[in-house]
Amino acid sequence: MWFIFALFTTIIWGLAELFYKKSAVENEKYSHLKTCIFVGLVMGIHAIYVLLTSNINYDFRNILVYLPVSFCYIFSMALSFFGMKYIEESISDPIENTSGAITSILCFLILGQAIDKISILGIILIVIGILMIGFMEMKSDSQRKKKLGKKMAIIAFAMPFLYAIFDAMGSFLDAYFLELETSPLLMVTEDTIELVANTSYELTFLISAIILTLYIVLRREKIDIKNQKDKILAAICETTGQFTYVFAMSGNAIIAAPMISSVCVVSVILSRIFLKEKLTKKQYFAIITVIIGILTLAIAEVI
Repeated sequence: MWFIFALFTTIIWGLAELFYKKSAVENEKYSHLKTCIFVGLVMGIHAIYVLLTSNINYDFRNILVYLPVSFCYIFSMALSFFGMKYIEESISDPIENTSGAITSILCFLILGQAIDKISILGIILIVIGILMIGFMEMKSDSQRKKKLGKKMAIIAFAMPFLYAIFDAMGSFLDAYFLELETSPLLMVTEDTIELVANTSYELTFLISAIILTLYIVLRREKIDIKNQKDKILAAICETTGQFTYVFAMSGNAIIAAPMISSVCVVSVILSRIFLKEKLTKKQYFAIITVIIGILTLAIAEVI
């Protein structure tokens, strides 16, 4: 069953990226915040379900304890949703998925952990691919620069990079929080620590959604649920994939991990088919280089 869960997670997260992009309305000022609201609401519903149906002895102080990790993940997603309004998904998603490489570098520099040769190769490929994408964006006289202006175009293009950095910081902190011997999480056991951490994250996202809703209402902006179908579908796909991810990893993590890491491949393919995104051959070459680097890192975990 773990294979089915891993395959389903990869596809459903790829669909989530597609719906995120479809819901990213460029001329809607708070589109990215509204996406955060719906993701937070769906995750909050899931967290409440877990609390009602699972005996994890949850201590609500963990919301504050786990806040540094939750902040990195939530803030990175908000940055991603903002960037999606202006950047092609075929470009942004591979860049965002380089967070794994950044996490490896952080573990190497800060924790002194060793990096094997295959992982080094993957990181090098990712860096080369990103440099190629960045160089082409700077040289390109694209419609984005004409429409947004040079300053805003640079800010928009920075979003997937900032996502990768903050998501990597969250993953790096998770290495500490999810280690039972060092974890500051309260009332956890080896069997419940991951579920407690995830519940804390989802409850924090729910609180963030409530705060953002109040902010948008005070700004006299309407949240028309009838016209937010893509945002709701994205939130459902995100939360569903997160749920099946746990079962995939617990069943056979060493094989499931590299399968799920290929979600950026699914995202690029879906964007090309359904969003009709068209890139130059050089851009595709750079993106493929990044994807190969990401998959190389995943393979390093298997070997």
